[in-house]
Amino acid sequence: MIKKILIANRGEIAVRIIRACREMGIGTVAVYSETDREALHTKLADEAVCIGASAPSESYLRMDNILSATIITGADAIHPGFGFLSENSRFAGLCEKCNITFIGPPSEVIAKLGNKQEARRTMKAAGVPVIPGSSEPVTDWREGAKIALEVGYPVIVKAVMGGGGKGMRVARSPEEFENSFQTAKAEAENAFGDGSMYIERFIEHPRHIEFQILADSYGNVIHLGERDCSVQRNHQKMIEESPCVALTEELRREMGTAAVKAAKAAGYVNAGTVEFLLEKTGRFYFMEMNTRIQVEHPVTEWVTGIDLVKEQIRIASGKALSCRQDQVRLSGHAIECRINAENPKEGFRPSPGVITDMYLPGGKGIRIDSAIYSGCTIPPYYDSMIAKLIVWAKNRSEAVCKMQSALGEVIIEGIDTNVDYQYEILNHPDYIAGNVDVDFIDHM
Repeated sequence: MIKKILIANRGEIAVRIIRACREMGIGTVAVYSETDREALHTKLADEAVCIGASAPSESYLRMDNILSATIITGADAIHPGFGFLSENSRFAGLCEKCNITFIGPPSEVIAKLGNKQEARRTMKAAGVPVIPGSSEPVTDWREGAKIALEVGYPVIVKAVMGGGGKGMRVARSPEEFENSFQTAKAEAENAFGDGSMYIERFIEHPRHIEFQILADSYGNVIHLGERDCSVQRNHQKMIEESPCVALTEELRREMGTAAVKAAKAAGYVNAGTVEFLLEKTGRFYFMEMNTRIQVEHPVTEWVTGIDLVKEQIRIASGKALSCRQDQVRLSGHAIECRINAENPKEGFRPSPGVITDMYLPGGKGIRIDSAIYSGCTIPPYYDSMIAKLIVWAKNRSEAVCKMQSALGEVIIEGIDTNVDYQYEILNHPDYIAGNVDVDFIDHM
């Protein structure tokens, strides 16, 4: 079994991993930037090491500093959390060369699935439904325009190495294509250092459905049901829930089978997420596979009773899955709201600063994943998410009511947050009725 884990991350996910390690009797090492010296994860870990200045490029993205901290502290594994280096195949490969266990899939699998075009080819060959689109990367808009005509408008231009909603633009006609392509390409080059794009048919008003996967080193692969992540703004998820009200048991089995097939086709090991777009007709298409723990993993933990972080650690330690597919049961309904330090009334402007006072709700069926405390500083250098509020109830209507009540109890002073905006969403008639898709926020 792994004896000591260095957490190559910060914020609530670092705290979440530390808690799992404590319960498993595993030592922990926190890394932090100069700005995060007083952050909660540094206080909870057994050891803490400063790895650089405030900017991510000088700290949380510094592979050399993180590996040095791992070796110096005697940690035998690294958990990357999500974001930062979590889906960086080079970093995973360096861990392998240094005989450090990377708690995630092998580096070659990350590389294969991180390349969206390669992932599409892999899934198509395995018989997983994929959205019609280009078969090879495209770098010239004129070449892309020809493919768009073959695929049929509207189309979406996506960065091959993209993620997080960056490097994506929709073109609804040939007249729009050049501008959409060039804009997405420039954004991709700036964000990922790679301007390779691919073209696929744009699915109108779909739901965004993802299936949680667990796979061990012995060829066992299972899914833990779905999460509906359709409520999102600018391709960034805001509210996630499980199960999805739009899925029949038959469709759930069909999509779950496709997700397992996708993971097996990629040679996947550890926890991962297969993401689909679901049309109102019931047709679904593979979108991408995320090779890490997801922000929204708590809703799956609520409805299955399975601790995903502990499973990650057990799998990385060489153990087989702790359950079979026929033992997975979805019970009740869970909803997660992401609480961000931002001002929705001012275009969702980030709101760094000092939290002067706070109160977070509690009680049966309420969970808070966060690293904030009264007096802590929210720096301007990182993602604006500061907490996740998760609720569970025996059915969706009760879960919605519980989330409405819990949001009403949240007090965070000193900075702006999106709590009132989330409350507005939770009280919208279409959300209450479960009538949402990825365009819900735009038309709310």
